[in-house]
Amino acid sequence: MASENLVEFTDANFKAETQEGWVMVDFWAEWCGPCRFVGPIIEALANEYVGKVKIGKLNVDIHHKTAMQYRVMSIPTFILFKDGKLVETIVGAQVKDQFKAKIDKYLTVKA
Repeated sequence: MASENLVEFTDANFKAETQEGWVMVDFWAEWCGPCRFVGPIIEALANEYVGKVKIGKLNVDIHHKTAMQYRVMSIPTFILFKDGKLVETIVGAQVKDQFKAKIDKYLTVKA
């Protein structure tokens, strides 16, 4: 992965990596055209949200246990977690501003 801020999620590290704070996971696969389209957007978001949201990718072909657990039926699928709890699922490719609007909506809510 190109960005040092982009997390590589696996079946083994998923629970630990999503337990604390805001986390956005991109469920993707190499063969998926729309996944390749949003790849650079996800990398840019990972760099923009350093210290606010942990952002990374999970390859569903390799780590299918986690994808099945969250009922990921179409890719790309993006799941936003807060302290290990699923907050929102986004299915399908989005442009950067759409992702930012979704993320910012939650970051601006006072807990």
